[in-house]
Amino acid sequence: MTHTPRTTPTDAATPTARDLARQIAVISALGFTLVAVLVGVGGLGGTEVENSQGGQLSAQGSFLAPAGPAFSIWSVIYLGLIGYAVWQALPGQRGSARQRAVGWWIALTIVLNGLWLVAAQLLTIEWTVVVIVLLLIALCITFRLSVLTRTPRAGFLDALLIDGVTGLHLGWVTLATVANIAAWLTGVVPDSWADNATAWGVAVLAVVAVIGLGISWRSGWRVAPALALAWGLSWLAVGRLTGEPQNTAIGITAIVVAAIVLLVPVAVAGLRFLLPEHD
Repeated sequence: MTHTPRTTPTDAATPTARDLARQIAVISALGFTLVAVLVGVGGLGGTEVENSQGGQLSAQGSFLAPAGPAFSIWSVIYLGLIGYAVWQALPGQRGSARQRAVGWWIALTIVLNGLWLVAAQLLTIEWTVVVIVLLLIALCITFRLSVLTRTPRAGFLDALLIDGVTGLHLGWVTLATVANIAAWLTGVVPDSWADNATAWGVAVLAVVAVIGLGISWRSGWRVAPALALAWGLSWLAVGRLTGEPQNTAIGITAIVVAAIVLLVPVAVAGLRFLLPEHD
């Protein structure tokens, strides 16, 4: 049997001015977002995110908001984005086909991340919903492109800083989008809808389970998105079972969904490792 040789994504073509522009764009995007982060944590005269929008974006803003410690995952994501920005700026990455495929998209996701913080500070909550939905779409495209251009020979840093960081970002923003929309709806729907909050919350979490498994399936059962999604769901459960507003049914459902979205891709990935496919 003959095999057609594949070109690895790390094979570098002759760098162009557009490649340099891409590297600069990623660094510039990160600089913008890090300033927005400083404002979003209360520095530079800004208001902490949980206190903006009248508290609607806090851990108590809706039945689908994760407890406060869940947001520590942003530290991991931002460190990963910093690592990516430094790595992709190296001369050896300038003409990389892999960077050409995903670099501009990663820059877009970084900018949208910062724009969400700006919207939370300066605009109405409806705008935070618009921005986070755009961010989720951009992350889906970025992660899909990452998967399509991935080969086993791409290297550890490639896997960590592109697949890993983008996957974590996607998994977390998937749940953050649900929480953001829930926070917005909590402030605009009639009070009578509160009687059905439990049913709606459980139904939405069931949809999250389907989305989480869909992301894992479409990405070849990569685990990074599932890790972030399960992390957020676990803290959502903590918030509903031990914090305010309390809701036992939603809390227990969140635990079940967290287990599903994490254990299924881990199990499939494990089986694929133990039972590799043969040509």
